[in-house]
Amino acid sequence: MGMDATELAEGLFRVLATGDPALAVDVVHEDFRNREAAVAPAACALPGPAGTLASGAWMRFAFSGLRFPVLAVARNDEQIWVRLRMQGRHTGAFVRYRDGALDQAIPPTGREIDFEQIHVLELRDGKVIGHEAVRDDITMLGQLGVFPPAPPTALRMVAWRVTGRASRAAAQVTAEAARAAASLGA
Repeated sequence: MGMDATELAEGLFRVLATGDPALAVDVVHEDFRNREAAVAPAACALPGPAGTLASGAWMRFAFSGLRFPVLAVARNDEQIWVRLRMQGRHTGAFVRYRDGALDQAIPPTGREIDFEQIHVLELRDGKVIGHEAVRDDITMLGQLGVFPPAPPTALRMVAWRVTGRASRAAAQVTAEAARAAASLGA
């Protein structure tokens, strides 16, 4: 027997938090598309469970203890809306991309993040086939000291870019995301 819509939603966020490939196959449709993958490593845009596993690896690279407590769920036959919090500690570089290239790398701050998000999940054949989100990224960036820019954080970001650490972090997280996506074939 398959999962109901709420179990599918909770399962998807458990995959992101844990990287569980078996759960990804159970929850994520083979034609899954993540509309939010534009700012992530290329592997995150892969269809199906592979892209979901890559997205989780990208987030876990930056945030240890990653978790997504669900606050509320609403649904119909084709969609589920999930209100949740994204929580964790910023212990690795948080790398964002634009057009497939490094856009921004936020060096680890050791700070906790805890901010709200709303996700819209499309359902088909008893699995999640689509994802888009509305996130309170300004709150997260504020918690990391990036917006408004705290002088020490801004200086570290510039130093990371000038010394090549930002590019090395981008290459490392890109490789981690690709490995996670490939874990289904292992």
